[in-house]
Amino acid sequence: MKAGGLGGRHAPPALLLLCLFLLSACALPALLRPLPPEGPTDALIPPDTSFRMDDGASLPARVWLPPAGARLQGVILALHGYTDSRDAWELSAPVFAQAGYAVYAPDQRGFGGTSSRGVWPGTARLVDDEAALLTQLGARYPGQKLIVIGESMGGAVAAVLAARPGSVADSTVLLAPAVWGWDQLNPVLAASLRITNSVAPRWAPDPARAGGHIVASDNIAALIRFGRDPLTIRAPTVSMTRGLVDLMSEAQTAMKALHGQVLIAAGRRDQIVPPAATASAWAKLPPSVRRAFYPHGYHLLLRDTDRALVLADILTWLHDPDAWLPSGADAGAAAWWAAAPWDSGVDPLAPAVVWDGTWQEPVWPY
Repeated sequence: MKAGGLGGRHAPPALLLLCLFLLSACALPALLRPLPPEGPTDALIPPDTSFRMDDGASLPARVWLPPAGARLQGVILALHGYTDSRDAWELSAPVFAQAGYAVYAPDQRGFGGTSSRGVWPGTARLVDDEAALLTQLGARYPGQKLIVIGESMGGAVAAVLAARPGSVADSTVLLAPAVWGWDQLNPVLAASLRITNSVAPRWAPDPARAGGHIVASDNIAALIRFGRDPLTIRAPTVSMTRGLVDLMSEAQTAMKALHGQVLIAAGRRDQIVPPAATASAWAKLPPSVRRAFYPHGYHLLLRDTDRALVLADILTWLHDPDAWLPSGADAGAAAWWAAAPWDSGVDPLAPAVVWDGTWQEPVWPY
């Protein structure tokens, strides 16, 4: 992508808006545009169960359980990213289950197979749903450790709940949480989104038409699966994106109030959440929060080709929150953070990556 492209000062408002749709798990690389409605899609995998919320809404969910006879280590509530669904955990959930964890991956309200699909529910409703899900899982598995793992948008939801007093989660894992809030957005981009939302909130442009070289993972097979999944929302409305930015802003604020056992992870090759936004979030973290940084990690850390490193780190941390991570990602996080002059917008460990409102093709030093 050329400098001065998406998010630049002179880009047309529609193009600026389209950039926003590349914010999280909805991001498809230009060469993997969403398939047209008449094109092939994968078969719908039916939910294994569903959860009833206090207002009668039903959240379908997929479930992965440990092998018969295995000792249950805990219960994981897995929260997917923006425009994604319960199918986001197909690669990682079986690994957690094999390690003794029961994994419940619901469609969050407004996504996947929910009746309100395509309608933004609001931050409070998303977080209230998560709290209700944890309560129901706690009743189903009394005395078991309750764990929340949130990816991208799901990480933002998990962060807001983890900052609430009285959260029942024993452990929280935030994977590349979506924290690109209003304060971090290019002012022109933010104004374009607000104006467009006021005049055309139901407009649903195709994010793939923005083009560029933005990718969410180096696992091309996983991106194709995401694009073909019938539960994926291929073109979210402007109002949904406006709601997402509201959520991300709240997640930024929540970072300073996180409590309990929390692990937060980021990848240097994340092209979805800008490094400056991640740095702003990390600067607010309490000292008790464990940090992990993956030099080869993209945005979808548990779908990347080297996801085994991240999975091993999470499992190690869940077993012993004070242990060193096997991959060395905690040491990597310390080095990345200590070396970075974030006021300049430059990551010194990847000097070709500069956040100025545009994404430039990185030149990696190895």
